[in-house]
Amino acid sequence: MKKLVIAEKPSVAADIARTLGKAKKNGDYYENEEFVISSALGHLIELPMPADIDKKYARWSLANLPILPEKFTPKPIEKTKKKFAELKKLMGRKDLDGIINACDAGREGELIFTYIYEAAKCKLPRQRLWMSSMTPESIRQAFASLRSQEEMVSLQDAARCRSESDWIVGINGTRAITSRMFGARQKAVASVGRVQTPTLAMIVEREREIANFKPKPYWKITAKFGIENGEYSGTYQKPDFKAKDKASGDAADRIWDEEAAKKILEEVKNAPFAEVSEKKTQSKQIAPKLYDLTTLQREANNRFSFSAARTLSITQSLYEKHKMVTYPRTDSRALPEDYRGVCIDTLNRLDGKYGVFGKKAAEEGYVQKATKRIFNNAQVSDHFAIIPTGVNSSKLNADELKIYDMIARRFIAAFYPDAIFDVTQRTSVAAGHYFKTEGKILKFQGWLEVYEKGAANPEKQDDEESATLPELKDGENAKILDAQTKEEATKPPARYTEATLLSAMEGAGKLLEDDELAEAMKEKGLGTPATRAQIIDTLVMHQFIERQKRELVPTNKAESLISFLKAVGVEDLTSPAMTGEWEYKLRLIEKNELSRKDFMTGISEMATNIVERTKAFSEEDSEKKETNIVSPSDGKNMMETFRAYRSQDDKLIIYKTMGNRKMSKEEVEELLAKKIIGPLDGFKSKQGKPYSAFLRLDDDFKVKFQFGAANSDNTESGAGSKNEDLSKAEAVSRCPKAALGYCQCQDGMMLETTSQYVCSNSLDKEKECSFKIWRNMLSHSIKREEVQALAETGKTPLIEDFVSKRTGKKFSAYLILKEGGDIGFEFEKRAPKAKKTSEKKAAKTSPKLDEE
Repeated sequence: MKKLVIAEKPSVAADIARTLGKAKKNGDYYENEEFVISSALGHLIELPMPADIDKKYARWSLANLPILPEKFTPKPIEKTKKKFAELKKLMGRKDLDGIINACDAGREGELIFTYIYEAAKCKLPRQRLWMSSMTPESIRQAFASLRSQEEMVSLQDAARCRSESDWIVGINGTRAITSRMFGARQKAVASVGRVQTPTLAMIVEREREIANFKPKPYWKITAKFGIENGEYSGTYQKPDFKAKDKASGDAADRIWDEEAAKKILEEVKNAPFAEVSEKKTQSKQIAPKLYDLTTLQREANNRFSFSAARTLSITQSLYEKHKMVTYPRTDSRALPEDYRGVCIDTLNRLDGKYGVFGKKAAEEGYVQKATKRIFNNAQVSDHFAIIPTGVNSSKLNADELKIYDMIARRFIAAFYPDAIFDVTQRTSVAAGHYFKTEGKILKFQGWLEVYEKGAANPEKQDDEESATLPELKDGENAKILDAQTKEEATKPPARYTEATLLSAMEGAGKLLEDDELAEAMKEKGLGTPATRAQIIDTLVMHQFIERQKRELVPTNKAESLISFLKAVGVEDLTSPAMTGEWEYKLRLIEKNELSRKDFMTGISEMATNIVERTKAFSEEDSEKKETNIVSPSDGKNMMETFRAYRSQDDKLIIYKTMGNRKMSKEEVEELLAKKIIGPLDGFKSKQGKPYSAFLRLDDDFKVKFQFGAANSDNTESGAGSKNEDLSKAEAVSRCPKAALGYCQCQDGMMLETTSQYVCSNSLDKEKECSFKIWRNMLSHSIKREEVQALAETGKTPLIEDFVSKRTGKKFSAYLILKEGGDIGFEFEKRAPKAKKTSEKKAAKTSPKLDEE
């Protein structure tokens, strides 16, 4: 009799077949005298959609909520039905006496296999293959220590609970909130979820902090000092600065009062000399810890601008295809305590530049000296840190080599001794004012030896030597050669990048006050290392966030969703606490300390609460706050709700989002004061097409879109007007074509309308000039200053947010006036090596510009 082995992916099945030996391929599976080896394609089975449970659920309706199935019956995924049918047929073979689950070791791998096994109604005895590496030795070792089905029951229960609870909260939350936010037609979907919504809330909250930030000026004083052996600079330090001040955002070198800064500067300049003292110490710098997936993704984003999904894909390829690294979907940065021998063997097998450093670590006994910082069973969960396997390959592409280089160097460096620096801290006191200067010299490379010149270590920023200070003689004073102040200002928090968002998701448990929940999230955070990249991509797909270069920027839709959840009173969906509670309980299930039934009962109650609160919500009952904006309808201060500014007599309503564009409070105030504002850019049609418009407040206190010139009568609710009245449009600059001598109409002026900038001489039949620039060009709204620059120099400043219609990707370019007066692109000059042929061609041909 034989055993059927089911791996998660075909490549893993092929590796297992090669390792077990003499396995003949038959279609999509392999077979030898002991085993039949096949694979899934990831998830082949999924939970049913609501309409599969009952046809009435095909229609999104609040009346049908909540949807709480008594039992879930998973079904084959439509596009992989054929693969499932093949596996089901194999499971029915009469010559099998058992089945081995070889899916990825972890909660999701357990779920994939369990759903396939149950959907096929298989009755064969089950065993579990648990692998953390794809090398032949690791595979053979895993087969020698198969786990029993009884050992996996609790992990299966946790996996089911995770899957079903995400379904219940996601389906009910999304349908209820979408119905209330967007109505019965569901013009958009307000997708919510246990992980994606708290993640989105962090991004929205950061954007609010940036918008509300008020910069505060401060001054710094620097001085240049001279001694017999040379010159050095120092920065003023407040003598009474304490660590607690730093925690509040202060810094020792910031002076918050300009007059105080001027007084100190004057006293320093008038000082005859500075008394100098210094303290020399030796500083050790330990090697960074091994990589888990999140740390690897974060650093790859910082170094190479790789998205989290891209880094995972590359590392998965290094694991599955090339067999050069261990299992990548890990949240551990340590290795098992019995892994020293494996590490020595791996270090000896590395080749090329890695082999030189690896063999030194093995021969010098560095591995034997390693502490629990590297080898620690308590810090190893389902999988250990990502390390190389010792398998060598010369077939890596450029991106694969970058990631492999990071993993290999980090692994080798972890065993090397500490780097040692000589640190000098020099204090110069002039007129009683302290100036600090630091110097740092690398005395012993230690682990930095592994990071050769050009192979930067991204986790440490102070690997390089600081400037060497001129030597100070005993008792020597310094001359004050120069001193000056510089005004600076506090800066708002930075927007999230994928790197910083991954860190925030990983450390989300730190935001929790409940110790048990915080502890539950200590290891997992928001999501898992394997799912965080997918969460970010999901938020982009649902148009909650946009990638702007490296930054992640929330859309108006995201702002509206988070505000709505707070107004409804279901802000639990936006808090990491909910995920913390789930993770805590799922861990209890894995330990057989909580039943699956009790967990799912709590989930059903949560979903019911979300639905009931959403059904009962009325904007009239939502929290209102009085503003200082006076309504022209009743002369009283307007009230602000989560969705709009409303007059107290309810005659005037100004929505915070109009035409898919967020209105600022300042714009609302200007509209009420002037009765018209604009033209405003950034509106988007239902099809996502950008347009510009004025907003006008009419005599009935209704806000209407207006197209054309500011004082035209063309008001409507559409996205543009073809018949704009240029006679009333405002001039913003000379006509670039006329100003640069490409047109005889020297008096031409560029007139601004809501759709274009057009030459005033287009109105004159004798001087007709057809020159115009569309306001919205390749998703960029052309600004007045850009038109003015074009008229003055024939070239705009660099525009960084054009979007290609062909590829949908952003690009940067200058708009230029070509000879003859046509508009064209000029691209940034790049190093010849990086410049692509297509880009050269584009620069020469000046591609046709999109009009809108």
